Amino acid sequence: VGPEARAALWQQAHPAPLAADLDLTRVLSPFLLTPAQVAQAARSAAQVATLNGGEVQAEDVRAGARAQNAAGLDRLARRIEPAVTWDDLVLPADPLAQLRELAARARHRDRVLGEWGMRPGGGRGRGVAALFAGDSGTGKTMSAEVIAADLGLDLYTVDLATVIDKYVGETEKNLEKIFSEAAGINGVLLFDEADAIFGKRSEVKDAHDRYANVESAYLLQRMESFDGLAILSTNLRANLDDAFTRRLDLVVDFPMPDAEQRRVLWERCLGPLLPRAEGLDLDFCAESFELAGGNIRSVAVTAAYLAAESGGPVRMADLIHAVQREYQKLGRLTLASEFGEYVALLR
Repeated sequence: VGPEARAALWQQAHPAPLAADLDLTRVLSPFLLTPAQVAQAARSAAQVATLNGGEVQAEDVRAGARAQNAAGLDRLARRIEPAVTWDDLVLPADPLAQLRELAARARHRDRVLGEWGMRPGGGRGRGVAALFAGDSGTGKTMSAEVIAADLGLDLYTVDLATVIDKYVGETEKNLEKIFSEAAGINGVLLFDEADAIFGKRSEVKDAHDRYANVESAYLLQRMESFDGLAILSTNLRANLDDAFTRRLDLVVDFPMPDAEQRRVLWERCLGPLLPRAEGLDLDFCAESFELAGGNIRSVAVTAAYLAAESGGPVRMADLIHAVQREYQKLGRLTLASEFGEYVALLR
């Protein structure tokens, strides 16, 4: 049933008072629910609202809808309850706009593919698929979490250790289980490091090549028939088969942050609660150290531990030492020219 029909069924099943600002049709639009699931979700949301002593809010509706999910996918993927919003993303305007377009596709697919008849042929499903490409730490997983939060859905991260199998045919079986379980789940499916399983098909030189290509061909067909929201994440876009990218609705490139974005990231990663010493030169850190958001987060956490051990606030010496440790992790040289006037603080 479509979003409008779901909203009507909801109110028929349990006509609990709704909040004045609640657009029931819009809130229910990302969810794929049967009439029976709509009725159960309505009762669940009404019970929560009654316990809270008020009207049914948007979050009550989303929680009731998510409660209809089967537990099968939890055994195959890690479930994340989104805790971030659009305000937490630090990205250039174009990738941010593409992410909002992706959320809009998931929200309005019933209208566009159903009511307006824009569904392609060839056995294509009604799902939405996107590729997030960029270096590690540039915000790919966090962006998937933000989209899931915007839609009111859970995020399921596929653990590749449960998928890849050295025995012929087992990888396809594992993926079939994931796609089959995901078909009954109102959630966002994230394949992290997707180039490991969605790699390029190669010239057949031996039996291993032939079976690897069979896996890729199977994945191509299964992606097309999937009805959910799937996001593929990769650090190496060039490793993906062109046939996959052709079937994707959006490809979002995540660039390394510039100095202005790094300044915002430094501020956010250190947070409002961490005590800071005077003279903490975040402008210098943003200008001098070309780090991705994930690396800046690691530096901030390391500096916080150093401050906790010393019993004082975070000092510039803590940040410099934490950057030095992050460079060691990344295998980067610690150049005196990068640390400028603070080079004497290196240990």
